[in-house]
Amino acid sequence: MTDDASAQEAQSFRFPVERGHILMFARALGDDNPVYFDEDHESTRRRGGLVAPPTFVAAAAQFDPEWPYRPRPGAEWNGSGRGPGFVPASSGGGTSLHAEQHYEFHVPLRPGDVLTVSREAGKTWEKQSARGGTLRFSEEITRFVNQRGELAVTARRVRVVTERAVDQ
Repeated sequence: MTDDASAQEAQSFRFPVERGHILMFARALGDDNPVYFDEDHESTRRRGGLVAPPTFVAAAAQFDPEWPYRPRPGAEWNGSGRGPGFVPASSGGGTSLHAEQHYEFHVPLRPGDVLTVSREAGKTWEKQSARGGTLRFSEEITRFVNQRGELAVTARRVRVVTERAVDQ
């Protein structure tokens, strides 16, 4: 196996789409649309069955073994609230921020689907900022492919790393 193939395999994982998970996700959003939980509702039947909310794929992070906010036994938890709510940039004095999120939906996500999630780097670019110095932008493209081999969702995340910390 080549190094590229190993890296791609390491960034791929499975994400089961479960009925209860859809219901709890919709409840957490405060969305009581019956298409997320009531298979007998007319609007659900018109859609061909239950579906997941549009941003549901964000929950895939819970199944990602490399997700940095996942609690790990014996390690300080990054989401503990004891420290800042951001991840410091790996170099320099700046910070890393989630700048944008885009979704493109190809087929509905339904209970029983098992998605294979894979990520790859996208474009990178820089801009200058009077407050943050050089801003380095990078895309991450995430593809969600169902068990039938259909591309279900394409997500594009844009991250920005500032050259230096920005005073409040």
